Amino acid sequence: MKLGIIMDPIQGIKIEKDSSFAMLLAAQSAGWEISYMELNDLFLSNTVPGARMRRLTVKDDKTQWYQFGAEMTCDLAALDVILMRKDPPVDMEYIYVTYLLELARQKGVLVVNNPSALRDCNEKMFINWFPQCIAPTLVTRDAGQILSFLNEHKDIILKPLEGMGGASVFRVQQSDQNLHVIIETLTNNGARFTMAQRYLPEIRNGDKRILLVDGRPVPYALARIPKAGESRGNLAAGGTGKGVELNDRDREICEQLAPVLREHGLLFVGIDVIGEYLTEINITSPTCIRELDALYDLDIARDLITAIEIRHASK
Repeated sequence: MKLGIIMDPIQGIKIEKDSSFAMLLAAQSAGWEISYMELNDLFLSNTVPGARMRRLTVKDDKTQWYQFGAEMTCDLAALDVILMRKDPPVDMEYIYVTYLLELARQKGVLVVNNPSALRDCNEKMFINWFPQCIAPTLVTRDAGQILSFLNEHKDIILKPLEGMGGASVFRVQQSDQNLHVIIETLTNNGARFTMAQRYLPEIRNGDKRILLVDGRPVPYALARIPKAGESRGNLAAGGTGKGVELNDRDREICEQLAPVLREHGLLFVGIDVIGEYLTEINITSPTCIRELDALYDLDIARDLITAIEIRHASK
C-alpha cells in the first residue's frame, strides 16, 4: 500500500499527543510506503492533481521522530490512500485542497476522510443532522436572536463555526457586562454566522472525546475536564484528560451517527459529548488516539489502518 499524508509541518508536532503520528507509526508497521505532503506541495496541472512528495520514515522517539528520504513530484493517483490531516480552519485554501483530493478520489485513490464530506459536514453545524442527540442550539448572524436565546436559557455557550481547540469559545450569562461586545465580535457585527448552545453544567465531569473507526466507537473516551475557572475542556485550553468507559447514552449517540458517517465516507471521526448531549462532530483531524492508547493499551491507529485496508479492497 502506498500512503500519502497531508498534514501540518511534522517537525512541529508533539508525538506523544499527535494522532497523525500514531497513524504513521501504524502504517509503517503494516509495511506501507509513506509519502509526506503539506498544502504548499499540492498543485493541479492540466486537470491532473499532483504534489511534491517526500518519502517518510517515523520512529517513536521524542528526539528524532521523522526522517525524509527521496523527493519526487507525481500524480496523486500514484497513491493508494491519502490521509487528509491538515488542522482547521476550514478556510477557502482548505476547500481548494478538497477539490484536488476529489479529483484524486475519482482516479481511484481512497481519501480519508472523504473530501466531499470535509466540505459538506462542518464540525459544528453537522450535529444539527441529529436533533435527537443535541441540546438546544441556534445558528445565526442576528444579535437579537442570540439575546432571545440567552433570555430563554439564561446561560449559554457562543462559538464560531470554524477553528479548533476551544478558540473564541465564550460562556455568557445575562449579567455579563461584555455580552454585547462578545456577540459583535463573534458575528463580526452581523456579517458572520455564530453558534449558540445551552450551557451544560455536566462539563464539570468532562467534555468526552469519543473516537469512531468506520462508525464503530472505541469503547473508552477521553473526558477533558476544564481547569479551575474555565468552561472549556479542550486540552489546548488547559483541560485535563481522564479516561472513562462509554456509557449507554454514549453508545446510543454513536449508533445514531454510525450509518450517516459511513454513508459520507467518514472513516475516522471524533465526537464530543457533554453529559447526555452531542456537541461537535470532528472530521478534519480528530485527536486523542495516543492518550487513549496509553491509558488502555489500545492500538486505535492499527484499527484504522485495518479499516482502510478493508475499504480499499472493497472498492
